[in-house]
Amino acid sequence: MVRIDDGLMSDLMSKASRSDGWRKQIADEQRSGLSVREFCAQRTVNENAFYKWRKQLQTSEAVRFALVEPAGTQPRAETTLAILLATGERLRIGAGVDGPTLRTVLEALRR
Repeated sequence: MVRIDDGLMSDLMSKASRSDGWRKQIADEQRSGLSVREFCAQRTVNENAFYKWRKQLQTSEAVRFALVEPAGTQPRAETTLAILLATGERLRIGAGVDGPTLRTVLEALRR
């Protein structure tokens, strides 16, 4: 059993909540249509901190994929390969995947 010090746990939680807050700020800026400078001035956000967090979150974000199937289709059961990502998510690759698509997905995962 691993025990985590209460102070360490609160530091981890506060970092996670700061990250979530900055993710929201960055998403709001992208939707706003304003320049970063205008957005930061309007929200009284430090522009340098905005750029720092945007860069930090871009480099640390995990690649996420979603299976999109036309409405009314049943999921296919012929998955021949499943990759377990470090985040705990699974990437299932079916027998019928074409080479270029698979290469594109694998390249994205390597970044």
